[in-house]
Amino acid sequence: MSVAMMVRKAALFFSPVVFVILFGAVTTPGAAAEEEVCVNCHQAVTPLLVKDWRASQHSGNGITCSTCHGSEHQSAKTAHLAKLPDEGTCGECHQEQHEQFVKGKHNFGWTSMNALPVTHMEPDELMEGGKGCGGCHNMGVKSEAQKKELQNQGYRYRTNSCDECHTRHTFAKKEAQDPKACQQCHTGFDHPQWEMYETSKHGERYALKEKGRLPADAAAPTCQSCHLPGGTHTNKVAWGFLAVRLPLPDDPQWAADRTTILKALGVLDPAGNPTARLDVVKSVDLVRLTEEDWKHEREKMVKTCKQCHSEQYARQELEKGDVMIKKADRLMAEAITTVADLYQDGILKKPDHYAYAYPDFLHFYETGGSHIEQVLFTMYMKHRMRTYQGVFHASPDYAYWYGWAAMVKDLDQVKEMAAFLRLKAKTGEKK
Repeated sequence: MSVAMMVRKAALFFSPVVFVILFGAVTTPGAAAEEEVCVNCHQAVTPLLVKDWRASQHSGNGITCSTCHGSEHQSAKTAHLAKLPDEGTCGECHQEQHEQFVKGKHNFGWTSMNALPVTHMEPDELMEGGKGCGGCHNMGVKSEAQKKELQNQGYRYRTNSCDECHTRHTFAKKEAQDPKACQQCHTGFDHPQWEMYETSKHGERYALKEKGRLPADAAAPTCQSCHLPGGTHTNKVAWGFLAVRLPLPDDPQWAADRTTILKALGVLDPAGNPTARLDVVKSVDLVRLTEEDWKHEREKMVKTCKQCHSEQYARQELEKGDVMIKKADRLMAEAITTVADLYQDGILKKPDHYAYAYPDFLHFYETGGSHIEQVLFTMYMKHRMRTYQGVFHASPDYAYWYGWAAMVKDLDQVKEMAAFLRLKAKTGEKK
């Protein structure tokens, strides 16, 4: 350990915050007066915020307003001097949890959103403003320059991540352990994990147990049971969010289909060569890039499943998800190739903001404006996601009706529209 690190750890250990946590609150006259100033004012300005703080363990352990917000804000005129705490502030006391968070995919929410080309084509209010993608993708440690830029734009509260699950100002552990804490982000169009969980046997048992209709010690898995086991803050899964990984599979057809999908994600160019996007994918740990890494995450999940199920059953159920990804990729690759051929043959015009004459899923609905491109994107980001996620989350309705069946219908539409566009082009040539 370096001398600088030893000094830092010593300073942290003997800081008032850590002393209070270890040995109990010791309220000095200065701290009491400081707290009184903050509370007396905010009792009128934000009364429920004060109520939350008073109900928190922070309050019970002498963690006052200035611990997180600094002491420069003393009146309404100096409100702009209040420090906005970030993950590092929480990490001063919760170092282990902070280090775990940094290694997990939640930490890369902000980085991955800003790496998407579509992000910079959408209204700022939905991104930086946090009323759209930024409302969830706010998570992730930001640089001081990024925070300053956001604050200059007036988005003062897009600086923290811990409070996405432990919301201000109670910062309750029990809240973060409740599956409903996951509901805000993991719901809707391309990631309805909450709906899948809620309608699965896992979610049903949790709801019944919550109502007292199951014994207190009955098994009732939550989102956290599987994805944040043991209270860890590092969350990863074997397949990643987009269900693509390296190396390519041994099966020739599946390898070709996955390559087609990687091209549509812009990780490979139409010729199959790596692009700069692959470096971005690596930097945010978005996919498993080695067999060892994938197996490591799979074995962690099997270990979790074995708490309730036999190992054989757990492996078989997880393998069903693998097979559904393979079969969904077959449909997806056929649809992608159908549209790519239209670009190549000059029947469908490449959008000006596309790097290649090839479908680009990371532009989302900012396509060339044609209906066939819109259906293709929906097939990938909505229905393919539901197909395999529905299997992994034990949700039959999402796996079939909202996933697989919808993909089959999408492919039929894509092929029918492609045939019409080709006929239209041929008729136009004759005229």
